[in-house]
Amino acid sequence: MLEAITWFFTNLALAFYNFGYAILNPSSWLAWTQGWETVEDKQSLMRLVYYGASVEFFFVLLAIFLIITVIGYFLRDFLWGIVRGLEGALNLIGRVAAWAGLIMVLQQIMIVFLQRIFRVSEISIGPFGTTFTRDLSWYSEELKLYNAMIVCLCVAWTFIQGGHVRVDLVYSAVSHRTKRAIDMAGTILFMIPSLVLIWLFSWFFFWRSMITPATSASDQLDRLLLKARAARWNVETIGFSPNGFDAYFLFKVLILLFAATAFLQGCAFFWRSWLEYREGEMSAGRYLDKDILGDEDAERVAEIH
Repeated sequence: MLEAITWFFTNLALAFYNFGYAILNPSSWLAWTQGWETVEDKQSLMRLVYYGASVEFFFVLLAIFLIITVIGYFLRDFLWGIVRGLEGALNLIGRVAAWAGLIMVLQQIMIVFLQRIFRVSEISIGPFGTTFTRDLSWYSEELKLYNAMIVCLCVAWTFIQGGHVRVDLVYSAVSHRTKRAIDMAGTILFMIPSLVLIWLFSWFFFWRSMITPATSASDQLDRLLLKARAARWNVETIGFSPNGFDAYFLFKVLILLFAATAFLQGCAFFWRSWLEYREGEMSAGRYLDKDILGDEDAERVAEIH
């Protein structure tokens, strides 16, 4: 037990050093963006792969969360500013991503017309002089990407708007402070840990489709630096059909974006619940940027959910 406590606080203390070192030495993990010619460039990428889902990175995030929470205890306006900033950014991301639904519908209509009426087998796009030609089946399978964008990037926005369906057995019958306590406990015990696990699994799942030799969560930093000598880009472009959509690595990117945005929303929700718990029932929904639906029935349904 004592060893676990010592390990925890040691890593928490080292988080400040690790964060400062990463900020002051960006070339150690970003040099690969400038080129891919030397072993040092490849090693910088391997450091990014390792630290992106490492214990060190987790404790850096934990330290930032604790610092903001402690400052917010004394400066409520500062914490409200953090909450409003996060919710505003996540609302913007969700509202922009939601337009993928319209694009998906228009593209499906275009595919049907071109295939059934004009008997076109492929589409070429070249607005900037470079022609991009793909079979209609490629564009048809691409529709799944738009759907994935809506699912992954609109989760946090839907959470802020109160649009997720919830099973309410006790919540509605308890007091304001009890509700906020339930929200905080649910966020810390269930929401954030599950998103951390999703990130850990998704991180290496993504990089296995981008570079070779393959990386795994069990690889230590020294082993990854050795692999850097043979590292090369190997972006996965395998489709489920001969002429089908072949950029499935984008789905793995969306999984990471889902985990990141939902994690930020979890933090914002915890801080909002904490502030509303401290300030009382009058602060419920304070500064909450909710969409105006313009339909009484739709508004009533949203309130029920």
